[in-house]
Amino acid sequence: MFNYLINLFFPKVCDGCRGILLQNENVFCTVCRHEMPLTQYHLDSKNEAVKKFYGKVDIQFASAFLYFNKKGMVQELIHNLKYKGREEIGTALGNWYAEDLKEVSLEIPFDIVIPVPLHKRKFKERGYNQITTFGKAIAEGFDIPFNENLLFRKVYSKTQSKKDLLGRSENIESIFDVEFTETAHNKHFLIVDDVLTTGATIEACSRALLKIPGAKISTICIAMAH
Repeated sequence: MFNYLINLFFPKVCDGCRGILLQNENVFCTVCRHEMPLTQYHLDSKNEAVKKFYGKVDIQFASAFLYFNKKGMVQELIHNLKYKGREEIGTALGNWYAEDLKEVSLEIPFDIVIPVPLHKRKFKERGYNQITTFGKAIAEGFDIPFNENLLFRKVYSKTQSKKDLLGRSENIESIFDVEFTETAHNKHFLIVDDVLTTGATIEACSRALLKIPGAKISTICIAMAH
């Protein structure tokens, strides 16, 4: 009865369209789920995400789940995930994409999922890393560890200055670093992030992780700018 009253006065709404969710719906309504702009990049070994890293860093596999368009549904989802504390969006998308990925016979076995880290100060300001729930869902789907301590961010910056810094190739290796033991040797790391744009953030993370002997790198993002 109490839950009924809560739902009556504070109904759950879809994070895509803000419409009221039906009883069997969670996070997204059925209409929004069917209208999600899926990239299907995981089906193409030479997809646009892979091409972002040509000639820059050795990436074994790269993909993004959704297309990101300004003022589109995916932008709303990412905004709610990143700034509104709606971490369940990451879980829902991660569970969904993990199932899609497992349907494809990937020749690349991942060993550890690594989220793009926030600087400690940024984490304290926001209270959470927006990519954590997505990454954990992917890790659970593949039954592999999720490690948010191996890779860390050394540089704190606001959004715009971060973009400027990542745009300077001479500084790219100074942004992230790793702290590892021998157990991390010869592992295939799957880096997860929210939106893939220029690829500079993933490149910087990859260069840090490639300091580990025998490391291989792949990446999956929630969305890719389109």
